[in-house]
Amino acid sequence: MLAITAAFALGAIVAGGVVFEVTRPSSIEQMADRLRAESALRDKTQIKTLTELARTTRDRLVPVLDGLGRALPAGGTAGPAVVTAADVESWRKAAAAAVEGFADPPSGETATNVARSSLASAVRQIATTVDTYAAARDLAGQTRTAAMDLVVRQRAEALFTWSVGATALDAVNIDAGYGHQHVFLPTSPGEGALTPDSEPEGHHDEHEGQHDS
Repeated sequence: MLAITAAFALGAIVAGGVVFEVTRPSSIEQMADRLRAESALRDKTQIKTLTELARTTRDRLVPVLDGLGRALPAGGTAGPAVVTAADVESWRKAAAAAVEGFADPPSGETATNVARSSLASAVRQIATTVDTYAAARDLAGQTRTAAMDLVVRQRAEALFTWSVGATALDAVNIDAGYGHQHVFLPTSPGEGALTPDSEPEGHHDEHEGQHDS
């Protein structure tokens, strides 16, 4: 009887060891888990840095877009605002600085890369808009009108692209635990850009709300 009990106990120990060996994470799995954790931590840092860059860029570009908006009413005709060559040069410098801020981007998680790429594309579009406006100022007649109409469309596309990036940035901030971060450029209702949801800035509720178009 004692021999049977000992044999049973030994069998249980051996069986338990086999189960442990089968279910224990392999070194490859452990390494993969560690890499995933490191990547997630690195991405959280990138999201925070990207959000700060987006805020700085937004503040830099608001005067540029406001100036273009005053100078470019619907239809591409001459705007009511008086724009000097110094104004245009100031817009160019601001846009160039914004483009430089997004140069040499780090590689992050897919969602973060999408947010960054959309914002960077919008910044380049704004720089192009300023260049087109500068060239259009030297034109006359129907050619000038057509060029100014192009500037209006380029500005609208840039605002839309930024709103896509800002929406994506809001989403990755929520996923990272930072709460809602509404880094949107001001737009008019008729411009078709996405707008921030109604959640308070920094709110940590996982519900993202709806982004209107």
